[in-house]
Amino acid sequence: MSLWYYFTASEANVLAQQRKSSAMGRLEHDIALSAGWVSRTLESSGYRADFRPNSLREVDRFFDDAGLRDLPPEELAAQVFAMGAYIGEVVRRARGGEWLAPDTSLVLPDGTRCWPVQRAMERLMNGRRHSIEAWGVSLGLSMDPLPVFRRVFWKLVRP
Repeated sequence: MSLWYYFTASEANVLAQQRKSSAMGRLEHDIALSAGWVSRTLESSGYRADFRPNSLREVDRFFDDAGLRDLPPEELAAQVFAMGAYIGEVVRRARGGEWLAPDTSLVLPDGTRCWPVQRAMERLMNGRRHSIEAWGVSLGLSMDPLPVFRRVFWKLVRP
């Protein structure tokens, strides 16, 4: 596959170094940097990554399309962090809340605490049964219904 596929090794290493060198007080900066990077990269590969709740469907589609599990551990860690940052930013922008260090959890205004980076890892390791879209809905995000054609198409392609 030649879609964005994954971040290049050098990009993953740069992000990993930035994460190591930044203090935990800079978590918001790291999250914003990583989420923006994921958004731009997904957009350039044909996915809709505009930080709207519906973009979580595109994140699921990306996880289905990309072979991230085959990456070396250090690259995989940087990419999972970046995907989790994007997922968390979608939730935070839709519902409000704030990131907490050191466990990269997100606390929503109603007191709900969630872990988007860990959820990205679960999606990667366990597949569609750990859908990012369903997780977003469980946190109270409103998703637009799929158009009829896409619903039929998804049923045909995704068992």
